[in-house]
Amino acid sequence: MSSRFVRVVSTGAFVLLAGATLAACGSDDSSASSTPSFTSSTTSAATTTAPSSTPQASSSTSAAPTSPGAAATAPEQAEPVPSGFPGPTEPANVDARGQAFLDELKTKGVTVAGNGEIAISTANYICAAKRQGVPNDQISTFVTANVGSEAAASGAEITAEQAGATAQTYIDAASAKYCS
Repeated sequence: MSSRFVRVVSTGAFVLLAGATLAACGSDDSSASSTPSFTSSTTSAATTTAPSSTPQASSSTSAAPTSPGAAATAPEQAEPVPSGFPGPTEPANVDARGQAFLDELKTKGVTVAGNGEIAISTANYICAAKRQGVPNDQISTFVTANVGSEAAASGAEITAEQAGATAQTYIDAASAKYCS
C-alpha cells in the first residue's frame, strides 16, 4: 500500500510541475518592444450615436494602407559578407571545362540558374559517381533532384518528366564535356 501511495503522490507532483510549466508558457508577457498602431477611416463612424435604418456595407469603409515595420522591409542593397564567414565570399569562377559544360547545356536548350554553380556542382557529382561505379539509375535519381532544385532556384516550375529528361541531358553533357 505504501508503494502505491508513493506512486500516486509522485504522479500528482509530476502533473502539478507539468501544469506549472505549461502555465508559464501561456503568460501574456512578450518580448516585443512596441505595439504597432493601425490607422483606420472607420474610427469616425464609431462615434455616431444615431441609429441607422440601412446597414452600411463593409466595402464603403476602407482601412488606410499601412506600411510594414523596418524588420519586414527588405534591405535596399546587399549586405556585406561578415568577416570570418565560412563560405565563399565571391561567386566561383568558371574554368574552361565548366564553361564547355555550361555551353553544351545551353546548346541542348537547358537554362541554368544563376552563374551555373549548381549545374557545375551537379557535373562534379556525375563525374565522381561514374568514377566510383555508382549505378546509372542512382546517378539519374540524384541529378533529377538537383535539376528540380535548380529549376526552383531560378523560379521555374517543371514536371517530373521534364526533370528526368533534363537530368539525362546533364549526364550526357557532363560525360562529353566535363568528366576527364
